[in-house]
Amino acid sequence: MAVFRIERFTPLPAAETWRRVTDWERHGGTVPFTSVTVPTDPPTRTGTVFVARTGLGPFGFDDPMEVVRWTPPAGGRAGLCELEKRGPVVRGRASIDVRPTGAGSHVIWVEELRVRLLPRWGDPLLATAGRRLFGRVLDTLLDD
Repeated sequence: MAVFRIERFTPLPAAETWRRVTDWERHGGTVPFTSVTVPTDPPTRTGTVFVARTGLGPFGFDDPMEVVRWTPPAGGRAGLCELEKRGPVVRGRASIDVRPTGAGSHVIWVEELRVRLLPRWGDPLLATAGRRLFGRVLDTLLDD
């Protein structure tokens, strides 16, 4: 399993940071050849399902995810969102932690990924690519 961690500090308040990093559709706009749909009615909560579709034309795959923990930041307390990836190609877990700081907020994003048919020796390469890709995603979400 490939595991990687990304951290960012931002001057944005924790509530705004949370709103941006858990706006699932916006994730699709930052990942090449990917769109995200949320078939579950809003608002996001435990049980919300969303699907990232990556591909070109008819060639691609779906990455369905379910929110298994949803605790938005409030009253100076950190927020935590945990996701389960349950697709036929990508499986694993992700967590997004948003902590208020005196100067804004601190985001910690951790992914544990398993890609079907990718041999285990490829996990370090997948972790490096994931750290770069999701780091760009996080930077874009926080900068917009």
